[in-house]
Amino acid sequence: MSQTVADFFWDRLHQWGVRRIFGYPGDGINGLLGSLQRAGDRFEFIQVRHEEMAAFMASAHSKFTGELGVCLATSGPGAAHLVTGLYDAKADHMPVLAVVGQAARTAMGAHYQQEVDLAALFKDVASDFVQTAMVPAQVRHLTDRAVRIAMSRKRVTALIFPNDLQDLPMEAPPRTHGAVFSGVGWTAPETIPTAADLARAAAVLNEGKKVAILVGAGARAAVDEVIAVADRLGAGCAKALLGKQVLPDALPWVTGSIGMLGTRPSYEMMMACDTLLMVGSGFPYAEFLPEEGQARGVQIDIDPAMLSIRYPAEVNLEGDAALTLSALLPLLKQKADTAWRDGIASWKDDWTETLKNRAMAKATPVNPQRAFTELSPRLPDDVILTSDSGSCANWYARDLEIRRGMMASLSGGLASMGAAVPYAIAAKFAHPTRPVIAVVGDGAMQMNNMAELVTIAKYWQGWADPRLIVMVLNNEDLNQVTWEQRIMEGNPKYDASQSLPDVPYHKFAELIGLIGIFVDDPEGLGSAWDRALAADRPVVLEVKADPEVPPLPPHIGFDQARGFVGFAAKGDSCGAGAIVGAARQVLANLLPVQK
Repeated sequence: MSQTVADFFWDRLHQWGVRRIFGYPGDGINGLLGSLQRAGDRFEFIQVRHEEMAAFMASAHSKFTGELGVCLATSGPGAAHLVTGLYDAKADHMPVLAVVGQAARTAMGAHYQQEVDLAALFKDVASDFVQTAMVPAQVRHLTDRAVRIAMSRKRVTALIFPNDLQDLPMEAPPRTHGAVFSGVGWTAPETIPTAADLARAAAVLNEGKKVAILVGAGARAAVDEVIAVADRLGAGCAKALLGKQVLPDALPWVTGSIGMLGTRPSYEMMMACDTLLMVGSGFPYAEFLPEEGQARGVQIDIDPAMLSIRYPAEVNLEGDAALTLSALLPLLKQKADTAWRDGIASWKDDWTETLKNRAMAKATPVNPQRAFTELSPRLPDDVILTSDSGSCANWYARDLEIRRGMMASLSGGLASMGAAVPYAIAAKFAHPTRPVIAVVGDGAMQMNNMAELVTIAKYWQGWADPRLIVMVLNNEDLNQVTWEQRIMEGNPKYDASQSLPDVPYHKFAELIGLIGIFVDDPEGLGSAWDRALAADRPVVLEVKADPEVPPLPPHIGFDQARGFVGFAAKGDSCGAGAIVGAARQVLANLLPVQK
């Protein structure tokens, strides 16, 4: 049998190093699927329950491996379903290739079944490269460019294959005018700023007396370098949500997360610093950074488009985080005065006590924070953590303490619901010997994550370590938005939009062959985690959580305080309970703990 277009395509991706594809079948990609079957064990095809999940998994695969993520979907609705997951990859600068089918070339433009203008659909999310293959001789350079652009620019790219092209015999480009001959291969360059810019940056940092550092996902491969620079400068360090895994939380000068989901010491440090060093972070909320003019700034980022868009840096350094920090370190002077760091450590000690007291505050039936504080000391050293968006992300950000070697991620820039379980599945395929824990709210479970439990049930027996735990906070409420309605808008809870059905998630897990654990007593949380971590198969741990425990920001401003005072007076269906729950959290570090 002669090589088909689809055969060539998969062979070319294999040459580029691709080994795993996340997707869902359809007749618009039958030629691609037939060829994938013929390729045998050269590839691993992961069948998801919905194409959006395939795109999330491709994004997470890239986050947890550094490799190109690949997702595959049929024409029309299948391709359209990919878009949200692809935007997740775009927002977090992950290289992902979307491969989709299309109506036959002879039918395009005829309002044919499942015909969608896919180039237009993908033109924003895959703006750097989206192309439709029309003749076999195109496929070579389209494939090479799609992969190289995705990897080198950390972008989403898309290739569209009409279904009548996929099974045609492959043709090499002709040796004529108008043909091109592309090749395989790309290696990341060593990008380091100029010596002059490094000297300017060092001068700013050396003059600072109260240096704050903010690290993001771009610093994941620069742990030792960040620690060395921070020690040299006597600096404190906050972590953007995507940078959670960068630094161990046991370090006394690491203040934890920043922003709406952040910690009080991170906020205090930013409000008091005189110098700010940002490393590999696109953290969006400028109000949690120093006021403009308060601090001198230095920023390091591999993508120059991300420089000086959150805080106006005096010195902008385009470069790899590890290489740039290594080049910068010899130019930095050792700070002898420890007063700044001592103050940060004191703020952190106070905050740690506050978090403990908040987690132990009385709730009905279970305080959701305690589910996280009971887990934190039990985390395996090599665990991979994922979180969904919503109130669970607050406790993930604040209450789970990272140790060196752990990995953690979530939908950051897009902050999409429904990403935690597909992220966990991708993590498990990438690292089958490591335990994985996903923390999810009941809204995201009902949206799409319950379906992906079926994917877990389909594949778990092939994992060397079968431990994948999905912890669900069942509070029958879209809780994060409920509290945003109350605090940010001063409005009562809108039950029609916010209240959720009570679903027995642990029983669904048992129905499909997984282990289900249900906890409605806070004293049972520790033993539940122990059981889940010792299980011989994936576990759904359902915690009946109190919806009236608010995900408080680290700093409450006047407008938020006014909203808090006003919502109950407007007829909130849980007004009294919400006020009591919030009061317990605000006063947790002032009053004795009530269990």
